[in-house]
Amino acid sequence: MLLLYRFILKIHTSYQQMIQQIYLKICLAKGLKVGKNVRFVEVPQFGTEPFLIEIGDETTFSNNVRFVNHDGGQNALHFFEKYKDVRTFGRIKIGKQCFIGADTIIMPGVEIGDHCILGAGSILTTSMPPKSVFAGIPAKFICTIEEYGDKLLASNVMYPRELEPTRAKLDAYIKNNLPHTYKPVKK
Repeated sequence: MLLLYRFILKIHTSYQQMIQQIYLKICLAKGLKVGKNVRFVEVPQFGTEPFLIEIGDETTFSNNVRFVNHDGGQNALHFFEKYKDVRTFGRIKIGKQCFIGADTIIMPGVEIGDHCILGAGSILTTSMPPKSVFAGIPAKFICTIEEYGDKLLASNVMYPRELEPTRAKLDAYIKNNLPHTYKPVKK
């Protein structure tokens, strides 16, 4: 039964990846600009105007990232004569070497500077200066990239780098050597 499950999962995953690659090619043909070595864990939802989006080199996207380049709420205003011609669009620009976390939404008119991190679950409604970390709903400044790096160094999990090419060995090492410590409860 497990073998059948793995087989079905492999087919499903291959199908999903194929659909994502087709969607990405369609968006690129419509004018989406993507730099070199951009990594998509899952291809984002680029909205109906992918030509308004520009992504810098070596940026990484986690899963379920959504770009919103227009304001659909304006449709409710079209019932009023005064607002019949309201149309709102905005470009979105992401710098180089950024990380966009899982389940994020990037709103119209936003620019993300180089070397930025947008935390998981965030809704970004304002631009981010270079080397900054934002998170939340709406996303707000958390710290600089250097402060974030220093925080991670303080709680870094050290392991022999030669384990990195073999995921099974790395997983076994982390499983056996990661201390059982947890974050304290905030009061």
